Amino acid sequence: MFSGTVTSGISETSSSFELNKEISPSSPSDEMLVGIDDVQKSLNRSRASVYRYTNTDPRDLNPTFNPRKLNPEYRSDQKDPLLFHPNEVARFAKDILRIKEVTVEVLNSPSTATQQVLVSILEELRALRLEVQSLKESPTDLASHRDLHNRTAA
Repeated sequence: MFSGTVTSGISETSSSFELNKEISPSSPSDEMLVGIDDVQKSLNRSRASVYRYTNTDPRDLNPTFNPRKLNPEYRSDQKDPLLFHPNEVARFAKDILRIKEVTVEVLNSPSTATQQVLVSILEELRALRLEVQSLKESPTDLASHRDLHNRTAA
């Protein structure tokens, strides 16, 4: 699901909560989502209590939003792992666990080989667009060139 490393840490005093994530998403839909283990570490709670806090129902794959629970992202299959958005974890920590100050900090991981290839493809597409635009800018030259070839000798 994630390429790279996912690390989390919590710096909790009596009045502050900080959720740090380094995430490299494999697709836009997986952007910045964290698993149950990371939530457990971030909230400094047991795995059982995190599952108790989570808004799940065995009869309903995606239950409606419950402001008193930790709401996971939508799943397409019952076997899919529970994933959470860091803002949802922060909301839950602030509103339900009564942690007074909540700071969500998302750090991007270093670029991967895939990201580098995508950047080079983007640069090449931009160069091609410039080339096409330069051809569109000089159609009058091309039209006059065609007229010269279509003329018959007098």
